[in-house]
Amino acid sequence: MAECDDRARRRSERRIKAAGFPREESLCSFDFEANPNIDPATIHTLASCEWIKMSQPLCLIGDSGTGKSHMLTALGTEAAMKGYRVRYTLATRLVNELVEAADEKQLNRTIARYGRVDLLCIDELGYLELDRHGAELLFQVLTEREKKSSVVIASNESFGGWTKAFTDPRLCAAIVDRLTFNGTIIETGTDSYRLAFTRARAEETTKAS
Repeated sequence: MAECDDRARRRSERRIKAAGFPREESLCSFDFEANPNIDPATIHTLASCEWIKMSQPLCLIGDSGTGKSHMLTALGTEAAMKGYRVRYTLATRLVNELVEAADEKQLNRTIARYGRVDLLCIDELGYLELDRHGAELLFQVLTEREKKSSVVIASNESFGGWTKAFTDPRLCAAIVDRLTFNGTIIETGTDSYRLAFTRARAEETTKAS
């Protein structure tokens, strides 16, 4: 039993490493009290990964410092631990990779590679403006995965503000449709708990001195 557990642990570690997360994050380390906008029951239901089994999307929308990236990474880690193939990427990095692949006549292979993972985690979507070509390539990836595999995105812009990143209104609407149909949307709010934590610590330091 111990040998089996050890092998399972090593496989989970390999899947987490292969996902390419920028840092380690877990649901246990998330401070739900600091952000009452995020319902713990909803998150723990998502941690069961049934939405991935059903190929549904998940959107985390809110201002910087409200826990989006932490939640995206933690849920992605949970998926990897449960045996799913997971890949993390920044939206701009993904688009740049797709543009380079198109230039090198490797686009179909690259899109197929992103289509094979069970969960694609896209961070900072809608943060920077994308040209039409880059947005169209991203749309191809989302279309490849639609109804077949899950996508989770984190964005500091509400869907109404995505026209800043996707300047073609019809393409923007199509991308939003791909990412929201039959999925879950969690709004993490506007109050940065990172900033609140920093201020509270500074106040404690001042009082102590």
